[in-house]
Amino acid sequence: MIPTRKDQPRQPDFDKAAYRKRNRVERLINRLKQYRRIATRYEKRATNYLAMVTLGMAML
Repeated sequence: MIPTRKDQPRQPDFDKAAYRKRNRVERLINRLKQYRRIATRYEKRATNYLAMVTLGMAML
């Protein structure tokens, strides 16, 4: 790890639990985007898009 310079403020602490949760969410979104219909959002209405996301989640 590279130490910070003296004239720079101290870096915030690394929250391992929050990072782990964020990583899980990002991986889930990435897996959902493998479905073409969800990735490009063909549906014009939000309710239809939400239904496709729900279907994609059920398929995972």
